[in-house]
Amino acid sequence: MEIRYVGGPTAVLELGGVRLLTDPTFDAPGDYPIGNRALTKTAGPAVELSSLGPVDAVLLSHDQHPDNLDKTGREYLASVPLILSTQSAATRLGGSVRALPNWTSVTLGDGLTVTGVPAQHGPDGTEHLVGEVTGFVLSGEGLPTVYVSGDNASLDVVREVAGRVGPVDVALLFAGGARTPLVDGFLTLSSDDAVTAAEILGARYVVPLHFEHWAHFTQGRETVEKAFAGFGDRLRLPAPGETIRLP
Repeated sequence: MEIRYVGGPTAVLELGGVRLLTDPTFDAPGDYPIGNRALTKTAGPAVELSSLGPVDAVLLSHDQHPDNLDKTGREYLASVPLILSTQSAATRLGGSVRALPNWTSVTLGDGLTVTGVPAQHGPDGTEHLVGEVTGFVLSGEGLPTVYVSGDNASLDVVREVAGRVGPVDVALLFAGGARTPLVDGFLTLSSDDAVTAAEILGARYVVPLHFEHWAHFTQGRETVEKAFAGFGDRLRLPAPGETIRLP
């Protein structure tokens, strides 16, 4: 498996002969409106969209927040044959966006199964404020089992996923402890909760995503490294633009 880290929640995943892209964000740094407020992006992508190359599908955790799908990302979706996301995103975006409800699956390429799994983008009871979000599990004969958390803040959700899919080989955890005035609590996993999530999942490798490049993150690379200090080389923390290969 190869993972190329673009920045924020965006990465290119290659396994089983299939190329996938998570939450496309390619806009420049700046303020991006959302309702009557704005989210501030502090760094642009480390990989230019023009050098990305074709992908077979996009794994879109949700479409309603600019730090997970920005203007350039939306335009890019028109060139992708398949986008897997929430029912809300499929309704709003149309085109090649396909809803992948929890615990339903599609098969890509020669046998890569993509399964939709729950995600909760904030504390209990905030779903009406933050909107619908999804995560994904990738699996297949002879392939690693990969969990892509999306913007999930709930360890109970992680326990549910672990109970259904068993230990995972790779956990891509959206971390950073995101906070905004919208809700009282974390919108994504804190660094400490990401460690707990990795332990619940029995993850062989952990690759954090979505923990930097936006001002609403309360934690970052240094916090992640400190929290995962006991994981040794099980933690793979790529630099922006870097490609890592996992056995």
